[in-house]
Amino acid sequence: MIEVKSLTKRFGNKTAVDDVSFTVEKGEILGFLGPNAAGKSTTMRMITGFIPPTAGTAVIGGNDIRTAAIAARRLIGYLPENAPVYPDMTVTAYLDFCAQIRGFSGQERKARIEETIEKCFLRDVRHQAIATLSKGFRQRVCFAQSILHDPPCLILDEPTDGLDPNQKHEVRQMIRRMSADKAIILSTHILEEMETVCDRAIIIARGRIVADDTPARLKTRSAVHGAVSLTLKKGDPDNFIARVKTLPGVAGAQILSREGDNWRARVFPEANDAPILQRILSTLSEGEAETSAIFVEQGRLDEVFRSITT
Repeated sequence: MIEVKSLTKRFGNKTAVDDVSFTVEKGEILGFLGPNAAGKSTTMRMITGFIPPTAGTAVIGGNDIRTAAIAARRLIGYLPENAPVYPDMTVTAYLDFCAQIRGFSGQERKARIEETIEKCFLRDVRHQAIATLSKGFRQRVCFAQSILHDPPCLILDEPTDGLDPNQKHEVRQMIRRMSADKAIILSTHILEEMETVCDRAIIIARGRIVADDTPARLKTRSAVHGAVSLTLKKGDPDNFIARVKTLPGVAGAQILSREGDNWRARVFPEANDAPILQRILSTLSEGEAETSAIFVEQGRLDEVFRSITT
């Protein structure tokens, strides 16, 4: 549905996006992540035809954005960053204006507006001027215009920006429901959102793609993936560390903290799938320490993100 081919954008001597290529299939939600000024929004603006690329192109449903721009844009729903809307219009008037631009008329236009207002939870503010709305509601209004025409491709730049936790949950659920028959690119700074919503993640830094994988596989790059973390009481921490270091499959162990009789430790496997948990539990049963918590680390996306982008 979406094919990005060697997209490049230069502003004078600065290269904002450098030879970026990827595809998004129908039914897929692609998370697009990166630090500030990494090139995320610039890439999205080129995909949607908002700004022309210096080199490369994007193909939307078989339509090249450079040579068949109108046909490509008909297939796109775009939520830009900062939710640009007309503040003097009411919510209903704005969506009616967007529906007319999209070529809807008569009963179909009214039906599209009503359906979108319900989907985006805007009924209570539909007659308010957009200027009087909170940032979260303005974000929802802009999101509403992006899905009004039921496009097969959605490009969403920070769709939950400014929303409270309940609203974020609602929007994420809606995106998941819509993904069955759409190709979706979702830019976000929220790693939890990427992990819970996206099927795949691309991380971009300094204008180039530095990672393209599923969230689960990205977590395996974490230094703590597969490690066993323990919270214990009493016993001899140094003796425990010395014992577990001799266990088969253990690469290392360390004390994380000590507070009186309480202490925390982490044991690292030689490989991500090394079965060390039962061996550690056997070692604990032989000692004097009391275990109050124990779990296997799944990996931390924030750590992976920092290591990849810095």
